[in-house]
Amino acid sequence: MLLAAALLPMGAYAADAAHAEPAKTAAAATLPQQREVVTHGSVRIGNEDVRYTATAGTIILRDDKNEPVATMFYVAYTKDGVRNEARRPITFLYNGGPGSSSIWLHMGGLGPMKVALNNAGATPPAPYAIVPNHDSLLNDSDLVFIDAIGTGYSHVVGKGTDKMFWGVDQDVKSFSQFIQRYLTQFNRWNSPKFLLGESYGTTRSAALVEYLQDQGISMNGVVLQSSILNYGLLMPGSDTKYELYLPTYTALAWYHHKLPGNPGTDLPALLAKVQQFALGEYAHALAQGENLPVAERDAVAVKLHEYTGLPLEYIKRANLRIEASNFRKELMLPERESIGRYDGRYAGLDINAIGSTPDFDPSDQFVSPGFTTAFNWYLGNVLKYHSERPYKVMNDKVIGEWDWHHAVPGSGWKLPLPYVAGDLGAALRKNPYLRVMSANGYFDLATPFFATEYDLDHMMLEPQLRSHVEFTFYDSGHMIYLNPQALAAYHADLNRFYSSTLAVDAAGDKQ
Repeated sequence: MLLAAALLPMGAYAADAAHAEPAKTAAAATLPQQREVVTHGSVRIGNEDVRYTATAGTIILRDDKNEPVATMFYVAYTKDGVRNEARRPITFLYNGGPGSSSIWLHMGGLGPMKVALNNAGATPPAPYAIVPNHDSLLNDSDLVFIDAIGTGYSHVVGKGTDKMFWGVDQDVKSFSQFIQRYLTQFNRWNSPKFLLGESYGTTRSAALVEYLQDQGISMNGVVLQSSILNYGLLMPGSDTKYELYLPTYTALAWYHHKLPGNPGTDLPALLAKVQQFALGEYAHALAQGENLPVAERDAVAVKLHEYTGLPLEYIKRANLRIEASNFRKELMLPERESIGRYDGRYAGLDINAIGSTPDFDPSDQFVSPGFTTAFNWYLGNVLKYHSERPYKVMNDKVIGEWDWHHAVPGSGWKLPLPYVAGDLGAALRKNPYLRVMSANGYFDLATPFFATEYDLDHMMLEPQLRSHVEFTFYDSGHMIYLNPQALAAYHADLNRFYSSTLAVDAAGDKQ
């Protein structure tokens, strides 16, 4: 389930092997050279024509002996004509997986160009349209899209090993070193700095902002998109996940017109009612386990039918506990369709209507080819970056070998699965100017929005810090930007977040 929160497309290869970089000797391979390919472009965002420099390049990571152990690939967009870069924000962006490259944020909604895909439906195969992105974040900040080790063109070199980077804490250290080396190389140490991660990228951000703080680097802001901050939610024996998934089930049943009666058009009001039920009557019923009285069980089942649209007897047979994979299959069973995990607005045909789980995820398969094809074309034809290596959009080997242990802030021991809301809370206490924006799609079954709210509401913040965390919600799924209307709303919220964060930093804490 949540362990693979990024999309899982097929592998893809660089667009133009004819212009690949020359083969290196075995000796040279242990001493890689940093590389930069610079191009220029412009995009209209709002009422402004933003001219920018695009740099596709690599930064070498080194071990304690200053020997190279990995090379990380990035694409940076910096606004031209900026006189004082100390006033110009810079944002470091990445996706998750673990094992995903950063092409989703890059070509989906925040970079200056994006691939045009059908909203909530399948897009025909190539040729895909790669168009200017008028909702790019480039009007607010310079952007650096980073590929984690083992994804994109990022890989180990010299005496480096995958094990050195494939883990929660190992990954945080590699991104910290990348950021510090980037700030040094491009003289951006005194610029306002932001982190923006999607999916497992939010796990990374929450731990990374605390780690950077302890390295002497205070971030101005963190944007969490489609968050997973507590992997303990997946552990068996706990009923919490059923409670936190329920509002997403309601949102999807509402979207597909499966709710009984007349639920109305005000989705947020409906979800507020469901959230209250989830943490109240529903949680109380589940907590009783096998001791739940039959009358109370039946009453809760009726409410679940009202809030999910699933058959009453089905809910009872499930012991009131509905798994996300089963919900995806059962909701549209009469239509012989199943809905997407990353975005439940997408529906696809299964081989039959009797299985308990879907055959595939339409919100993956309907969009991944467009991203993979478009970005490989964009690399070679627009960014002019060529390599003999295949560009790894998604590396399934990474998640299979990932070290999930994570050190608890202020403690010498590690949890077997990461809980990073505590890291974020610690960073907020250490840096009282830090601001956090949590962005979630209502129709996301991979990282349900109510689980994010729950985790961020349990960071044990004092009242004067609680206002530093804000929530935004959109009529979309995991990849908020797949819905053009949601992307426009997301962009407006990002504009406001960056503006208000920088205003507070400049004028002092306005509490």
